[in-house]
Amino acid sequence: MQFSSSLIRAKLIKRYKRFLADVELENGDIITVHCANPGAMLGLNKPGSFIWISDSKNPKRKLQYSLEIIDIGTQEKPQLVGINTQHPNKIAEESILSGLIPALTGYQNLKREVKYGQNSRIDILLTDENKADCYVEVKNVHLIRQEGLAEFPDCETKRGAKHLDELSDMVAQGKRAVMLYVIQVEDVQKFSIANDLDPNYSNSFIKARELGVEAYAMACKITSQSIEFSHLVDVIEK
Repeated sequence: MQFSSSLIRAKLIKRYKRFLADVELENGDIITVHCANPGAMLGLNKPGSFIWISDSKNPKRKLQYSLEIIDIGTQEKPQLVGINTQHPNKIAEESILSGLIPALTGYQNLKREVKYGQNSRIDILLTDENKADCYVEVKNVHLIRQEGLAEFPDCETKRGAKHLDELSDMVAQGKRAVMLYVIQVEDVQKFSIANDLDPNYSNSFIKARELGVEAYAMACKITSQSIEFSHLVDVIEK
């Protein structure tokens, strides 16, 4: 996924009301930007952190700029994390179409946002006349509490548990169902469920896996120009 223009470097002053952040530009100006992330963003709210924001170039938008990336590393070893939850579906689509996720190759058609389940929309539906339909639910991941390990979720998500139940229903109907966790961090090798932060989601995940729902996780290479597939990581149980 390419950004429409190079991102702008700034410093985080504070994130508040979930969708707002005050930032300081390199010229000293202080502006409020949109934070497209409804989660807790644990470990991603430290004042003074270097960040990158995008310019919508839309003067009619209430907040012209959006928070895209935060550096949670050190001066010697930066670690860029993408925080915009609107990007993972696009990243997943590009990765699947490019054949970078072997388990999801070989389908003739890919559709986004298809209605299914109980008033839900599946993020990606893969179809082929010679295969069972494949329902792919995409989740954004950016929680890093241990080096090399990414976790989901970073707060309670009843909606996420509902999606797992609906994917299980698809398997019961003879379809294929997949959870794809898009980790907007590159330097990770493993992924697991943060069962201490949401035991209910953890239980739903375990149950869904037992019923045949598949789970895959992919890390992303992050730059101020793009966020793209880097490598697949192991899905483990803690």
